[in-house]
Amino acid sequence: MNASPTEPRRAALIFIFVTVLIDILSFGLIIPVLPHLIEGFLNGDVSKAAVWYGWFATAFMAMQFLFTPVQGALSDRFGRRPVILLSNLGLGLDFLMMALVNSLPLLFIGRLISGITAASFSTANAYVADVTPPEKRAGAFGMIGMAFGIGFVIAPAIGGVLGEVNPRLPFWLAVGLALTNFLYGLIVLPESLPPEKRSPRFDWSHANPIGSLRLLRRYPQVWGLIGVLFLMALAHIVYPSTFVLYADYRFGWGPKMVGYTLGLVGVLGIIVQGGLVKKIVARFGERRTLLIGLACGTLGFALYGLAPTGYWFWAASPIAALWGVAGPAAQALISHQVDPTEQGRLQGAIASLSSVAGILAPTLFTRTFAAVTDANLHDAWAGITFGLAAVMVGAAWLLAARSSASLPTAIAPAMPIATIAPEAVAEKAELDVRPATDEAR
Repeated sequence: MNASPTEPRRAALIFIFVTVLIDILSFGLIIPVLPHLIEGFLNGDVSKAAVWYGWFATAFMAMQFLFTPVQGALSDRFGRRPVILLSNLGLGLDFLMMALVNSLPLLFIGRLISGITAASFSTANAYVADVTPPEKRAGAFGMIGMAFGIGFVIAPAIGGVLGEVNPRLPFWLAVGLALTNFLYGLIVLPESLPPEKRSPRFDWSHANPIGSLRLLRRYPQVWGLIGVLFLMALAHIVYPSTFVLYADYRFGWGPKMVGYTLGLVGVLGIIVQGGLVKKIVARFGERRTLLIGLACGTLGFALYGLAPTGYWFWAASPIAALWGVAGPAAQALISHQVDPTEQGRLQGAIASLSSVAGILAPTLFTRTFAAVTDANLHDAWAGITFGLAAVMVGAAWLLAARSSASLPTAIAPAMPIATIAPEAVAEKAELDVRPATDEAR
């Protein structure tokens, strides 16, 4: 009896895996070339390019912050499938615009639209939660992480090679991939949320960023883990905000070498999230897996920042890649505590919080990088941005160590927002309960 739903669930996971993969391919293609394209509009001034690229990244994340909760609430009301499909179609049209523009302001507008259409990743996470039993969600989230890894193996390398021929070519290929993704989903992507499990109405209080973030107040038992995800999101922004310009400034890498390096990082991500997540969770449980991943991330970012040559940067990559086990473990721990009818909105709220990090972090990283390059300090100082990321992940480890041990073993009822008080949070923290990871083990 229990075996019958297995195949539909597996097929649904494969569909969403491929959908996310193609989405990431279209994004990954432009990573090695977009900073250099901006630099070209600014006559090769790397410091100005860093500041402008920070604005691009901030604008992208601001749009995600505004529109991710809208997509999350829409997916809870009308289903995951239409939200994912419309986002993919919009993304393809946006890349078409970015391939054609000939001015920095128009390219900036294109990036704004990208932020709107890229807000569907939280819907993909909710899709995974819909079709996966609680005890298997860490592995399923790891599979989505593997899609990211595969995308970043193939796309940046191709984008880097094409970008050295013409910086517009990766955008044209991204157009084709995004529209192919739309057609693929239109034909084969099934709906994961049946009508009886959908929200009875579309609530605007859940479709705006503040309303979405207020939802997090209803689950004080996972506030600590949400803080961990926030710090992780802050640290992760060091990659899209400064890596391409840092690698050029410090190691003299062009788009091709940047693409190859991101490909290496992607291969390691596949190994970690495609296979090691399940094994590490099975061996150590979700809580310890989270702590292991954060410790590796702290060390990996520190080594990235201290790398004197590109070879040392590559050597640090396997350690930094183990950070990839932390995200799925944290997502799984959080998802165990939430009712299925609120998975979409919760994932949307978490994604909105990540977007807040994305709004704040690019300016911090890019202006720090610009200050170092403007001051004509030794090239090694350019790695200070990765040092800042290491501090953030280290703080996340401390928070995870304190908060993840107090999670209950079953889904806790959502607390009405009006009833939450500091005393209730304190009492919750003092409860002597068995961690949720024991149940998974």
